[in-house]
Amino acid sequence: MSHLLTRRAAFGGLGALSVTTPAWAADDTVTWYISQIDAEQAEAAGRAFTAQYPGIKVEVVRVTGQVAFQRLQMDIRNNTPHCDVFSASDISHMAVLKDQGALTPYQATNAQGLGPVYRALSDDGWYYVNDAARFVLIRNTNRVTEAQAPKTWTDLLDPRWKGQIACAHPAFSGGMGTWVLAITKTYGWTYFEKLAANNPRIGRSAVDPVTLLTAGECLVSPTFGPAAYHGIDKGSPIAVSQAQDGAVVIVLPSAIPARAPHPGAARLFLEWLLSDEYARRVSAVGSDPIRLGVPPRPGIPALDTGKVIQLTVAEIRAGVPEITEKWRDTFGS
Repeated sequence: MSHLLTRRAAFGGLGALSVTTPAWAADDTVTWYISQIDAEQAEAAGRAFTAQYPGIKVEVVRVTGQVAFQRLQMDIRNNTPHCDVFSASDISHMAVLKDQGALTPYQATNAQGLGPVYRALSDDGWYYVNDAARFVLIRNTNRVTEAQAPKTWTDLLDPRWKGQIACAHPAFSGGMGTWVLAITKTYGWTYFEKLAANNPRIGRSAVDPVTLLTAGECLVSPTFGPAAYHGIDKGSPIAVSQAQDGAVVIVLPSAIPARAPHPGAARLFLEWLLSDEYARRVSAVGSDPIRLGVPPRPGIPALDTGKVIQLTVAEIRAGVPEITEKWRDTFGS
């Protein structure tokens, strides 16, 4: 039976949430535009939320980061709001949406548990970092030994890998856009001119390289760490290496769009995305822990043990469109 819960009853399970948060209907649906994790993991996360808050169904719309942003922008232009929570793989999308007046202001209580770096990267009251993970180097373990495996980003330029590299496309994958920009900042665009000479296999999503390496169609890849670890957990013949010449961290934020159809349920879902439970879920498949007290996946070194290639939100916002056009010119796609 549909009914409205009081603020106290609705949010008792999350502790002291914002008193301005409206009640949610027990038969609400949260429409989640998500590019941060693959469809399988997103659906599992949605079911876990519903199990904790029965009656609130999560409708997962999982597409690549740039496509999710374009879809949300189309909703805004057409005045047809569908999305309740937007989880981006390009943090600069949030800055654009805020400037457009396209976000709902909300003070998320669970943001208080974020580590200082991730709290600083959030825009309190507008959007919050709910996940963060690195691009890594991966190899097919059946055909590439640990000794043969690339150890640095520049190792991918070795002609031995011609026709054997898989990667995503920055016009579709928000994480790939950030990685390309970070590598360009470090090595210049000549890096990608040399990479193009190795004729990489280019898909859309950062999940695609895992599929290609699992099938043995490619041997090595720069790709999103959690996608690789998820493949390993499912039995894929893949191994992960951290690039010795600099980690590229993809910072992944979430927010509630303006005019979200189910604002009360959206606030509850956003708080859940910022909870220990969700942080442990994504850390288990290779994300960097963003909340204090949440452990990393065993075997993943702490970020402060090596070099990190750092980018600001402003650099990503200005740079990704430019490098995407350069990518098309260089790779012909």
